[in-house]
Amino acid sequence: MWDCGHRSKLKQSRTPRIIKTSEHLRFPACVNNPPNGEAVTRRVRRGRRSSSRLQQVREGVIMRLLRFLRSSVSIGKDVDFYSRFSPSPLSMKQFLDFGSENACEKTSFAFLRHELPVRLANIMKEINLLPDNLLKTPSVGLVQSWYMQSFQDILEFKDKNADDEKVTYAFTDAVIKIRNRHNDVIPTMAQGVVEYKETYGTDPVVSQNVQYFLDRFYMSRISIRMLLNQHTLLFGGKVKVNPAHPNQIGSIDPHCGVSEVIRDAFENARNLCDRYYMNSPELILEEFNAKEEGKPVTVVYVPSHLYHMVFELFKNAMRATMELHGDAMEYPPVHAQVALGSEDLTVKVSDRGGGVPLRKIDRLFTYTYSTAPRPSIDDSRAAPLVSENSEKAPLFLLNVFFRNLICTTLGQINLRYKQKVYPKQKGGKNNSPPKFIYLLMDDF
Repeated sequence: MWDCGHRSKLKQSRTPRIIKTSEHLRFPACVNNPPNGEAVTRRVRRGRRSSSRLQQVREGVIMRLLRFLRSSVSIGKDVDFYSRFSPSPLSMKQFLDFGSENACEKTSFAFLRHELPVRLANIMKEINLLPDNLLKTPSVGLVQSWYMQSFQDILEFKDKNADDEKVTYAFTDAVIKIRNRHNDVIPTMAQGVVEYKETYGTDPVVSQNVQYFLDRFYMSRISIRMLLNQHTLLFGGKVKVNPAHPNQIGSIDPHCGVSEVIRDAFENARNLCDRYYMNSPELILEEFNAKEEGKPVTVVYVPSHLYHMVFELFKNAMRATMELHGDAMEYPPVHAQVALGSEDLTVKVSDRGGGVPLRKIDRLFTYTYSTAPRPSIDDSRAAPLVSENSEKAPLFLLNVFFRNLICTTLGQINLRYKQKVYPKQKGGKNNSPPKFIYLLMDDF
């Protein structure tokens, strides 16, 4: 047997192994020769530095989280505060008077920095009342984030000095960014409704509530966009008069030629029809002016609004006509009638596209119903509203839910202006625009 003394001498006589530590230090790894004190000290110091950095990272994350929570709470309080106010009603006459006589950027800034948060906060409150499953869709969440960001952007000017030109310039830039940010609100919200419908199906009660909400949501969007456009068109450029439309006051044309807008909309819809069907129907346009016979029909209106409405109607009429008559050599024309009475303007678009069954009439103007195949909504340059599953390109527009809303909500705007008083012309004739604009579409 080996005694203890001899065994210890054998251990001491071994050649020490050299290993490389994380400190790049060399020391014997024998049992009886532990690392020197300096190496141990350095490792301890490094461990302390690592834990210190980790602690700093944790504290940074916690601070950012706390700031985010405080910001969210603060924004929530601001939304609650501004939602208590009702939006200020504005007539077309007020827009015209301000833009033509008293156009002052400071006045517009002072009004909008309070009015826009009120309108944004009110609609944000209504968005929060949507069904939870609809709120969870990515598209609706994206719309919510846009409104939240725009609300925050406007609140930054709450206490700024209106007499400072830099402030007013910065505000106009912010308004332009907000307007551009909300360009895709309509298709994005429509996509959210599609996602909800495909995942959870349709429920009569939910559909009715969504219909009510979307009517109010899109009306709110139109009113907010009207304010943004007026401010940016009046004060957002170096050229105060638009050379293309010198008579317009912002986006409003005091002498909007209805037939000109209708022809323009028809030609653009026709170009799309020619692209996808290789043919298109003609237009027969009739005009009746009961106020001044023989003269073109003109009204005080926003040309872009009228254009969007009739553009959608023409595309629908062309689609129905082309699909019903197939590969015919000639297609029946689309008829449009413009009639101006003592109070009302009526625009009637009719076609020979086969009509709509009576059992479907009640569903025509609901956002969750469409006779067209679902389009693919993406960022590609694909043909607008062409379904991937369709054998031919039957539709060249965005989804019918917001096609219908443009025809209904823009027409309803005129209800708000029926009480306005306009100066009378010589001879006692009232210079006011029509109280209502009716847009009808049928088959004849």
